[in-house]
Amino acid sequence: MPRNRPVDLNNLLYEQLERISDETLTGDALAVEIQRSKAVTGLASQVIANNNTVLAALRIQKSSGGELSLPKALLGKQEVEDA
Repeated sequence: MPRNRPVDLNNLLYEQLERISDETLTGDALAVEIQRSKAVTGLASQVIANNNTVLAALRIQKSSGGELSLPKALLGKQEVEDA
């Protein structure tokens, strides 16, 4: 099952925080986790920016009298849900 809901991203970030906070990591293992953390935070920033763009578009749609439906990407579901 894909892990692509906002809550999954949050969990992933906390998991990475736990890994990089491991005091037993030293040397190369620590360097690998630092690089992984940089990659994860870079990707997470892009996901968050994309979700913010979707939400901004929905706000504009709603303010112009349009019907508002939350995209499945934000809900992590197959169907689209009315807000």
